Order: sequence, then structure tokens, then C-alpha cells
Amino acid sequence: MAPPVGIVTGGSSGIGWALVQHLVSMGWNVVIADVHPPKESIPNNKTLYVRTDVSSWEQQADMFKQAYAWGKRLDFCALNAGIDDRDDIFNSLSYDVDKPPKQPNTRTFSVNLTGTYYGIKLAAHYMTIPSKHGGKAKLGGKIIVTSSGTGLFPTPGIPQYSATKHALVGLVRALGRSKAALEANVRINAVCPAIVATGALPPGLLDVIPPNQITPMSTILRCFDALGDFGDVGHDDWVEQGRMGETVEGNVQDLIWHHPPVRPQGQGGSFAREKGALAVAQVYKERNRQFAIAGE
Repeated sequence: MAPPVGIVTGGSSGIGWALVQHLVSMGWNVVIADVHPPKESIPNNKTLYVRTDVSSWEQQADMFKQAYAWGKRLDFCALNAGIDDRDDIFNSLSYDVDKPPKQPNTRTFSVNLTGTYYGIKLAAHYMTIPSKHGGKAKLGGKIIVTSSGTGLFPTPGIPQYSATKHALVGLVRALGRSKAALEANVRINAVCPAIVATGALPPGLLDVIPPNQITPMSTILRCFDALGDFGDVGHDDWVEQGRMGETVEGNVQDLIWHHPPVRPQGQGGSFAREKGALAVAQVYKERNRQFAIAGE
């Protein structure tokens, strides 16, 4: 059987690079999608770097096309690329009626949220293409989105980042538990790292964080392992087993599972619970399908 193939966005540094190395050590072939090439190399032609700005649909679509042509299959995708805030609201008030604020920089939303949605759609497409060359036991695959601890708890210093990471948790919970994803054998989950010492952190941040509150990279890789089951990829039922719509926080040495809230009995009526969600999904199903096909 051909080696399993994964894609890691934001794979040239930090958590993404650690995950690339981890997958390669287990026999995977990995496509690294990033705006910058990795500073290090991996031997034996186990990786392919494709320059990609994930906020661009065209660039992501081209990267996925190249990835599939290179590996002849797609089994796993880590949608890990992200940036922090590029704007401010309350700390930059002018208090001057003649100096209204400039249009804010919202690239954080384009990269973290829109780019991840693009990646889920493209990954689901290529994971479910019948291949004559890749030797996949069954169609489907696994997607892991990198959210953040800031997507679980309010973080006043980086509201844009926190908003996008909260949105990713909601997206994963909605898509990952859907009947459509289950039928397609595509499992979607989220990793929420606490503070990890990577180059993405602004200068001075690590100086104000106690060392015992820094999460080691090994903890985050344990989160990915718990959701990806990478060692079992050769089994026929790999795509049909594992978690769906789950969110795990990697915090120092702990893996903390955060389950969706359940509406208390008597609030909103019983329809608002799981059966109601299924009924609502059925109503939207055909309408949204037509929107997607028409491209409007």
C-alpha cells in the first residue's frame, strides 16, 4: 500500500513543523503548506513544500491539487495556519471627532477562519475521490483544526484571534457531528493549545509567563495523536473509527476534553436538543447544497 498522505498548513514552523516531523517519523508523506518554506529539511523525499496563503481560495485549491498529484491520495489534513491580531479598538481611541478610526485590518479573520473553512471543503473533496493508485482501504479521512485555548476562554489582549478560535470550535462541533460528514467518512476535530513557546508569540510574552505554565510541544502532539490515530492508518476501518466534533485542550501536561454545552431540561423545549438540530439540518441540506453547486 502507498504511504498515507497528509497536509499540514502552517507547517514550516512551530506546532505545524513539529507535527510534520511527527508524521514523517511514523511513515507518512506530508505536504507542507505555508507562506514561508521550512528552515530545516527532512530526508528521503517524504515532504513536499507548496507556498500557500490559506486566505486565498485559489492558492489553497492549487496546493491541494498539487498534493493529490504528488501523493495520489489524501488521508489527513491539519488546518493549522493562523495569525494573531492585526488591529486594536479601545487602546487606540483618538477622542477626536475629526480623527475617525481607519478601516481595521481583518486579515486575522481571513487566515484563521475563512482559510480554515476553505481547507475543510478542499480536504473533504480530495479525501473522498476514488483512487486507482493510492491503495486506500476506504474513502474518507481525518481533519484536525488548530483552534486555541483562547477559543474556549475569553482573552482580552487578542480579541480578533479569540473570536476566530471560538468560531473554529463552533465550526468543528457543527460539521464534525453532522450526518453528512459521518456518511462521507470524514472526521473533523479540534486541538486547542495553551501557550506553547513558538516563534508566533510576540516578543516579551514568554518573559511574563511562569515557565511551569508553558505547554511543551509533546503535549500538543499527544492531542493530535488522540484525534488522528495515526498509527492505525493502515487498518481498513481507520476512517470509520475515532472521535467526531471533539475539542481537546493541550495545557501544560494535561489533555482536557471540552464537550459542547447541553441545554438544560425545560429551557427552549425538547425540540432544541439533538432531534431539533437534526430536523433543522435536514431543512437546510438541499438549499445549501444548491448554493454550493451554483457557487453563489
